[in-house]
Amino acid sequence: MKLLAITSCPNGIAHTYMAAEKLAKAAEKMGHEMKVETQGSIGVENELTPEDIQSADGIIIAADKQVDKSRFYGKRVLEDCDSSWKK
Repeated sequence: MKLLAITSCPNGIAHTYMAAEKLAKAAEKMGHEMKVETQGSIGVENELTPEDIQSADGIIIAADKQVDKSRFYGKRVLEDCDSSWKK
């Protein structure tokens, strides 16, 4: 399964990247392919392309701030803004 994710937190310093790492490791452990876009304090890194989105089976948004979801129209999206999973 090909999955995409976006991670972002209000400060964009640590939790953005911690979440990205945890999601990527979990996907790998389950045998899935994953690309993670981070929206941190230095801007967007590893940006999801239209081709990435078109070929994705699902998208995970793990963000505590607003993420533009319009580019995911017609895709399965799971959104989580609860910070408790980061612990």
